[in-house]
Amino acid sequence: MLDIPSAVVIEDESLRDGLQSEKRLFSVEEKLRFLRGMEECGVRRIQVGSFVHPKWVPQMANTDELFAALEPKPDVVYTALVLNMKGVERALAAGTRHLSMSISASESHNRKNTNRSLAEAKAEIRPMIERAKAEGLTVRAGIMTALGCAYEGAIDPAVVVEIAAMYGTLGVDEVNIADSTGMGNPRAVFDLVGRVRAVLPSGTLVSLHLHDTRGLGLANMVAGLQAGVRNFDASLGGLGGCPFIPNAAGNIATEDAAYALAEMGVATGIDWRRLGDLALEMEALLGRTLPGRMAHLPRN
Repeated sequence: MLDIPSAVVIEDESLRDGLQSEKRLFSVEEKLRFLRGMEECGVRRIQVGSFVHPKWVPQMANTDELFAALEPKPDVVYTALVLNMKGVERALAAGTRHLSMSISASESHNRKNTNRSLAEAKAEIRPMIERAKAEGLTVRAGIMTALGCAYEGAIDPAVVVEIAAMYGTLGVDEVNIADSTGMGNPRAVFDLVGRVRAVLPSGTLVSLHLHDTRGLGLANMVAGLQAGVRNFDASLGGLGGCPFIPNAAGNIATEDAAYALAEMGVATGIDWRRLGDLALEMEALLGRTLPGRMAHLPRN
């Protein structure tokens, strides 16, 4: 194997990406229960929710209340997703210090997701990044459907690299490559990460957001690891999926990713055994079995 680090950071996105397509609406108290549970299991970066219009994503309607109710731990990063300037303003009002914002490399997905063209999305995200950075926030800028689009098929890597380079000139702290459709494969992930890292300023982090639609999620994580990625998104139990992507499947499961990395000698600080118990609690509330594997196996 190539250069494997001693430690990585896993960002759990179950409270945002995981719940955004669920019919069941979770209360602030229920979300806090899972947030605290993840903290107790050693998760040190948590995407709390998204500041989007409740008409389009009612599952995120209580994100402002959730930020007001949480009791921040000094060693945990609490982040949120925003899609427009109004979302940035809401995040600032809620006291959020770490923001994620994304556009899609796919023209079709941009229109489905935000009703904007790729050119319009690029123009809109610039002042969002500038405003957040001016306010002293840490900014992660993402590129959705970077490894394939459900509407257009293959995505030209040059489009992804061009967006990443734009982010670099705006001084973002992190660029997130998102395999939103789960169409990526290890070779494509390794290649794209290398291309993106090559156009970014030194010190800019590259992270991976991986969906397991075709069963390659953990394999793609390892490819990203070998390409130099040290930050990965995951979701409790493998929850997740964009409501604007047909047949979207969930993220790689946080407990599965933590287990796989531990087996390779890579520390995450996460107790995947206890996290498996939390995943089973989520299953009970949703009334169905989640795709994560380690929660369903003996954890002695």
